[in-house]
Amino acid sequence: MEQIAQELEQHIRTRYEIESDDSDFTPDVHLFDYGYIDSIGATALIAHMEKTYGIQVTNQDLMLYPLNTIREIAEFVAKKTGR
Repeated sequence: MEQIAQELEQHIRTRYEIESDDSDFTPDVHLFDYGYIDSIGATALIAHMEKTYGIQVTNQDLMLYPLNTIREIAEFVAKKTGR
């Protein structure tokens, strides 16, 4: 799961132009409440997850699993991929 979290962090930093010295940006920061990702960004992040990890993120997944932090997203991806 740690490898998934690292890849997600790098992708999010690059895609959403988050500075490497941003001390608020951690694996446990709420990406939406802190303004790192908005609703359009969430759609792009889901597309990235599906393409990169070969999973499908369903509406039910979005309701059942918290996907607000890098750690939560990595746990979800690990569960869906069996890693």
